[in-house]
Amino acid sequence: MKYALLTCAVFLPLYAHADNWPSWRGDVTGSGYTLEKDLPTEWGPEKNVKWRVELPERGNSTPVAWGDRVFVTQAVDAKNWRGIFCFDAETGKKLWEKGLTYEKEERSHKDNPYCSASPATDGSSVFVSYGSAGFVSYDMDGNELWKRDFGAIDHTWGNSTSPVIYGDLVIHYHGPDRDNAFLAALNKKTGETVWKWDEPRWQPGKRTDGFQGRDDEGIIGSWSTPIILPKGNEKQLVMSFPMEIKSFNPETGEVLWTSQGLNPLVYTSPVSTDNVIVAMGGYYGNSLAVDYEGNRVWHEQRHFGGIGTGVVHEGHLYAQDSGGIARCVEMKTGKTVWKERLPGKGKSWGSWVKSGDRIYTLSQPGDSVVFQASPEKLKVIAVNDLGEHTNSSPVVSDGNIFIRTYDSLWCIGK
Repeated sequence: MKYALLTCAVFLPLYAHADNWPSWRGDVTGSGYTLEKDLPTEWGPEKNVKWRVELPERGNSTPVAWGDRVFVTQAVDAKNWRGIFCFDAETGKKLWEKGLTYEKEERSHKDNPYCSASPATDGSSVFVSYGSAGFVSYDMDGNELWKRDFGAIDHTWGNSTSPVIYGDLVIHYHGPDRDNAFLAALNKKTGETVWKWDEPRWQPGKRTDGFQGRDDEGIIGSWSTPIILPKGNEKQLVMSFPMEIKSFNPETGEVLWTSQGLNPLVYTSPVSTDNVIVAMGGYYGNSLAVDYEGNRVWHEQRHFGGIGTGVVHEGHLYAQDSGGIARCVEMKTGKTVWKERLPGKGKSWGSWVKSGDRIYTLSQPGDSVVFQASPEKLKVIAVNDLGEHTNSSPVVSDGNIFIRTYDSLWCIGK
């Protein structure tokens, strides 16, 4: 397949060719949708596996795919190396690897390895956030185009926010960090900063949102990836931050609106449909729904948000809490229609993917549940097990499902 620039690169889940999965959630709206149908629903180590390649160390990042190439970020701790691998999508052959060394100490959670951010690509360039080690752009053959050093990201739980491409810009969140967190738009051809919004310093104080906890960095921070949504005839960049959800003009960085009501800890990205945006706090934090103008639609304190981001189908949000319980929630009211534990081995950190009315999930022990998106009840289609630990999310491209585990990268296909 040829590498082609996106011709409608700034909105709607349909903007990219069905064969491509160019960013963490598949498109700039962060939907987790794929247009592809007739995907495998059953697989295992000896069933519907096209190839498997071993990776040198564990990692949490999700791959991205464009044309006949698959990209995945990777850290090698013993070498202080942070980099990216490019594989042939049909054979699994490694085409190239590039990276850099970073020998300074950087804090992170024991279950959050370095290079947890997914790359992003427009078919011409690949953009990679290496956390404290910098932000780099490569061409499709691995040649470095430009590099930026924004300084260290210092947080006890590390970082993982993935870049988002919007037209001629690549959006980068440098955080979480108590003193040096910011959201920026970079010129994707040169790396020059087009605009920058400095996140206010975290201020300890009395909680007014129903969240009880200590005022330290351990419970303050955002690992959310921003999304692009309509705003009238224009576009807006929406992202969840500690305590609030904010909207920006993606061209200028101007803050368009702010809606408060989240808790200090945010893992998931916002999801949206039919003029409703839902943002969720982590580990049973608060959930907040607003319209595209930032007006509150509903608010739930001590709700069920976890680490992975859910998907929306026909006005219902399907998502999983930190304990492995799946829920179907009405987007416009916040009402829980049903909740049930998914079959399988355990809880999940990964985000979900939707193909038609089928939802694909991954749990940490490596088993996958495929179920039908239905507000009536949980309708399981298949349960599959690769037997390898994973904190990543499924990726769909050209009829294949790519799954990154702590041990390897898998290509699932009929």
